[in-house]
Amino acid sequence: MPAAPALFPFLRTGWRLAAVLAVVLSTSACSPRLLLVRGVADGLAAQGQAPEDDLVLAREASAFYLKLSESLLQEVPDHAALSQALASGFTQYAYAFVAFEAERIESRDSRAAQALRERAARLYARANRHAMAALERSQPGFRQALQSSRPEDWPTLQPGQIGLAYWAAASWGGLISLSKDKPDTVADLPLAVRLAQRAYAQEPGWGQGALAGLMANFESARPGGSAAQALRYFDQAIALGGDTAASPLVAKAEGVALPAGERAAFEALLQQALAVAAAHPNLQNAVMRERANWLLASADDLF
Repeated sequence: MPAAPALFPFLRTGWRLAAVLAVVLSTSACSPRLLLVRGVADGLAAQGQAPEDDLVLAREASAFYLKLSESLLQEVPDHAALSQALASGFTQYAYAFVAFEAERIESRDSRAAQALRERAARLYARANRHAMAALERSQPGFRQALQSSRPEDWPTLQPGQIGLAYWAAASWGGLISLSKDKPDTVADLPLAVRLAQRAYAQEPGWGQGALAGLMANFESARPGGSAAQALRYFDQAIALGGDTAASPLVAKAEGVALPAGERAAFEALLQQALAVAAAHPNLQNAVMRERANWLLASADDLF
């Protein structure tokens, strides 16, 4: 799954919101309390990408942010932006800090790696629930419509819902990738692909290539997918990311060069990703830097 914009935005939020929340939750008057809760929720949901690239700090702070946000969402369950922030946060936490760690330790401790994969799957499922609940709230019957065999019955995304759809589909894909032994979960792959396709049809450039990258991953993974079409999506994601995003380069290395056995192209893409990450330090690129370095170190085992 490609990384996307606003990775762990809580690092810009500041702990001041925690103090505000403590006051808010102790307020007894219903209407003023909800107004305050919504104000804090707006603040958490609206944070942009932080210029932070310390992954340890991100990992340690993210649990607090996610639990705080879930507490707020219980108070204002109709807050779509906060639902999207939670879906984003849980998906990226699962990808960057849990599933990746499982890959790194697999060769020396398969039991611990399996436990991490199971945890990552639960986090992806949690992310998906937040995003799908928000979509369902705005359009009752959303998932049922998505399951229809008739394209004319599929749900239409409303303005501003592309991000929710992206995180719903991305977390769904992450969950499916870790659930090979669960046929009912794997059977949802067409729904996740369909949701991503609906979002892509409305805003293909969303997320500076994040949505195009997700389409590339789904095209590579789905039965009957086209390698040529996946390559076009990967190249589109790289173009949309410009010279500032390492994620599409790493994704193409893993999704195209590695399956084709093209080691030279694989290493060249990863080296390019490392150069981008060094020139544009942020959390998204820091995650990709770690992954690119690990993949390069593992090249002898991969080819």
